[in-house]
Amino acid sequence: MTLVVGVGARRGVTADEVCALVLAVLRGAGRRPEEVAALATVEAKAGEPGLVAAAARLGLPLRAHPAAELASVAVPHPSAAALAATGTPSVAEAAALAEAAARGGAGELLVPRRKSARVTCAVAVAHGDGRLPAGGRGYTREDAAFGLPARRRPLIRRRIPRPAVER
Repeated sequence: MTLVVGVGARRGVTADEVCALVLAVLRGAGRRPEEVAALATVEAKAGEPGLVAAAARLGLPLRAHPAAELASVAVPHPSAAALAATGTPSVAEAAALAEAAARGGAGELLVPRRKSARVTCAVAVAHGDGRLPAGGRGYTREDAAFGLPARRRPLIRRRIPRPAVER
């Protein structure tokens, strides 16, 4: 399971405000920043210094998606203000879902859009395509969080010849 944070911001936003909202939203969802694979936004905001600096501070890549791509993503909270400013009715939710889908398989919102004064963010989960990991390892310890039993490795028994006993 991979987390992606979608971020929208007004011009001139600071990295402090972006980081504060992202970390507060993750904390509220019971997630750690280490679980996040990327920040995602609309192409028009990808060069915003506050977003670029926040991504660097969090140690995450900043992924940009075209407004037309984000406009085609169904979201629960479209915004007329976002549509007027960027050409898509959602930046944070749509960017999070689009980036989750780009990582393979389906994505779903874990946290819908949250706002501060100049920033919006949403968190999506990228589920992958549902296949077993490479090598067919089956379930891992991380699956225990979903209540799935861990797969045990079969016990391999070899016959060890006994030494001949002299009589």
